[in-house]
Amino acid sequence: MERGNFGTKIGVILATAGSAVGLGNIWRFPYMTGQNGGAAFILIYILCVIMFGIPGMVSEFIVGRHGAANAARAYKIIGGHKAWALVGIVGAITSMIILGFYAVVAGWCMQYLFASIFGGINGDAAYVAEYFKTFSSDAIKPTLWGITFILLTHLVVQNGVRNGIEKVSNLLMPCLFILLIIIVIAACLQPGAEKGIEFLLKPDFSKLNRNIFLEALGQAFFSLSLGTACLCTYASYFSRQTNLMKSAAQIAGIDTIVAILAGLMIFPAAFSVGVNPDCGPSLIFITLPNVFQQAFGGVHIIGYIIAILFYALLVLAALTSTISMHEIGTAFFFEELSRKKKGIFSHMNVSRKGGAWIESIICIIICIFCSLSMGGVKNLTLFNMSILDFCDFFTAQILLPLGAFVTCILVGWYVPKKVIRDEFTNWGTIRSTLFDIYLFAVRFICPICIIAIELYQTGLLK
Repeated sequence: MERGNFGTKIGVILATAGSAVGLGNIWRFPYMTGQNGGAAFILIYILCVIMFGIPGMVSEFIVGRHGAANAARAYKIIGGHKAWALVGIVGAITSMIILGFYAVVAGWCMQYLFASIFGGINGDAAYVAEYFKTFSSDAIKPTLWGITFILLTHLVVQNGVRNGIEKVSNLLMPCLFILLIIIVIAACLQPGAEKGIEFLLKPDFSKLNRNIFLEALGQAFFSLSLGTACLCTYASYFSRQTNLMKSAAQIAGIDTIVAILAGLMIFPAAFSVGVNPDCGPSLIFITLPNVFQQAFGGVHIIGYIIAILFYALLVLAALTSTISMHEIGTAFFFEELSRKKKGIFSHMNVSRKGGAWIESIICIIICIFCSLSMGGVKNLTLFNMSILDFCDFFTAQILLPLGAFVTCILVGWYVPKKVIRDEFTNWGTIRSTLFDIYLFAVRFICPICIIAIELYQTGLLK
């Protein structure tokens, strides 16, 4: 069984950065920045990334590269006991749930891309709001778009690491940056755009408090894909020469730049027409279509092109994320079901394409239920939440923090220090001046931060 690996350093960075760059960079980070002190929040966020995000990423990198296997087997290898495999299995399950509901929202982006091309969302604010409500609650269209997005992801992942994930990431990430910069320039050239730029970037240190620090911590945690086993899985394809600390810093830097550029894309255009943007799905599916029509209404063709480019950008951002989530389960099913086994699975020999199909089918089933719970089928709920909202809550509030916390305990306290140092320094070929700082962060800072995030999210810490 050949696993494959990344072929180039830039492939490592772009593919792994693609897993971090997603819809949250666009619909959450800019709003949080503008509301919480502008540049002051950005500085706090960068501090959180440095002291918490990057050490957390490196820890998952160490697990993955050391094991050179899917997440479950990698945790088992570095932990030295089969019980540790449960961490990777939970990570694979988490990624399936996330991909299932994330595909629903990604499917909405695809619908809006095609609607923008054919002029389907041209109208006043009330029309755009009603359009989204009608579409998202439909039983057929959003479900089919979600399934389509999973199948599109499947086509990439089934071709392997180098010929699928790396090749597509090397194409998608530059395209994402190009589209983002084009829209940023167009937005910042609008009359009154300077108010939006000021709202986003002007530092207001008077707004800083403990809650804003916790908000920044939470944003760093979710934005960098910690706790999903994604970073662990991708790191299993890293070469022995990959500088883990440097790669983590570069990936975190790209993720942060994309988030800031997203703010420069949204706020100047919104403030130029006197709209105060919100966050979440309502921002990109209700507020922004109306903003683009008003901001670029003087030259209709420009507004038409900007809307198309924006939703193409969203589709690309979503796809780079779904590829990484799909790979976690694909690697797990491929590697575990193609090894020598006993019992009823003894004659099963699953190829990589077979593993990808198992992952896709499971995620499609989750996607269907999540999509229908948005209104297509009444009373399709769990614990008084739509299935989509429940999946979001269950993964964000429980599974992700749990996976990240256990990883920190494993790497920081359980695995022999020499093993961690060897991986961190590439077996002594890289200077280890930051190793002691990294180990301190993983042992103390990261677990405390994860507990604080969990307490804050559940309302126990205010």
